[in-house]
Amino acid sequence: MADRAARAKNLSTQAQALSGTATSPDRSVEVTVDASGLLIDLRLDERVRQYPSAQTAGQIIATTRAAQADLLKRITEVTAETLGDGDPTGQAIIDSYQRRLGPDQGPSDGQ
Repeated sequence: MADRAARAKNLSTQAQALSGTATSPDRSVEVTVDASGLLIDLRLDERVRQYPSAQTAGQIIATTRAAQADLLKRITEVTAETLGDGDPTGQAIIDSYQRRLGPDQGPSDGQ
């Protein structure tokens, strides 16, 4: 039990330090999200000034979702490394992130 508790605490510490990052296909938008999936950094290349605002907004949304998918991938990897594949607690953590960050999270407020 003590070992399991120590691994869970270690996982919590590691998860809090994680972030996800993605870049749009044309490399004009780069987004980083924190461990909760919230936007913490947005970098726009000067080229976005040439695009219609709706196109830039779409790229930001799509790139944010890609950054959240990157975070989910990292959470899954760290959970498997720390608790092992098939661990019920680990699977519950991954499922929780999947519900919040997964591709079926529904339309954003911007849509």
